[in-house]
Amino acid sequence: MNAADDLNPEDFAEAAGAAISDAQGKADVAAVLAEAGLFSVSVPEHAGGMGLALDYSIPVARVAGEKQLRFPLVEQILLARAFAGYEIGAALMSGATIGTIAWQGALDLGFASHATFAGQASVMLVADGDGAALVDLSSVTLTLEDPLDPEFPQGEALLDGATVTARLDAAAWSALKAEARILLTAYVIGAAQGALNRTATYMGTRVQFGRPLSAKQAVRHHLAQMKLLTDVSAAALRRATLPDEFGQSRGADSAFVGAVANATFVVEKAIQLHGGIGFTWELPLHRSLRDVKRIALAMQAGAAAQALGAACIDAA
Repeated sequence: MNAADDLNPEDFAEAAGAAISDAQGKADVAAVLAEAGLFSVSVPEHAGGMGLALDYSIPVARVAGEKQLRFPLVEQILLARAFAGYEIGAALMSGATIGTIAWQGALDLGFASHATFAGQASVMLVADGDGAALVDLSSVTLTLEDPLDPEFPQGEALLDGATVTARLDAAAWSALKAEARILLTAYVIGAAQGALNRTATYMGTRVQFGRPLSAKQAVRHHLAQMKLLTDVSAAALRRATLPDEFGQSRGADSAFVGAVANATFVVEKAIQLHGGIGFTWELPLHRSLRDVKRIALAMQAGAAAQALGAACIDAA
């Protein structure tokens, strides 16, 4: 099977949504997601995967963000794809091994940080020189402390004496980081879409003075702006996956930075429109906001925005 078949990437969104909903709250989330094939979509056929392009994993990542999946799905997809054909790759694709990625730090520095949902993982990919190394988490000191997300904190590890189970060369590590930008952008867009959906539903059912809040023109303007920003982010991501006029890859930095800024606005506006209950722990909107902030910090969205601005100035 390949992208030449009559398949649309969006065809995977509904199936992914059903699997993610089924996995939520289950003791073995990885087994449910693996059985649905979510880890194998972009793994080559020779390694037991579906052999589809990364485009087909984008809606999977987006739905995970929309449904606030508390599992390192993006990292699992990336690792299963990067180590395809190896024993560890098969274990990741089947869900027998759960992996995460430390987006900051390095093996030679002796520490790694910003590893999402590290408490669920048994292996962690860390930078190692120009490439990367897959580290057995049982061989390192892992700390799970994160004031941004106390429910599912990111992991920080001291890597002295770490056991390396596999490696990626410089080209493979660079490709993985580029693919991560794309899938994490999709996840952020999903977080915004989920917040928008929850808000639109609430505005349509919350009655004030005999009329739903959605009947108020000011509320409609807010919802329209939230929808516009979410659609702009989705369009930018779609453009980032297409080659430019010279047939070269565009890169996803611009789409990523824009999606983070737009999603932050959308989720914060969703919290505001929910009024007093929007700021309560019980309303799940806080999870979407923390997801967006976590990804922005891990992938250094601020530095990426500055770099893009500098490039525009230099090109002027």
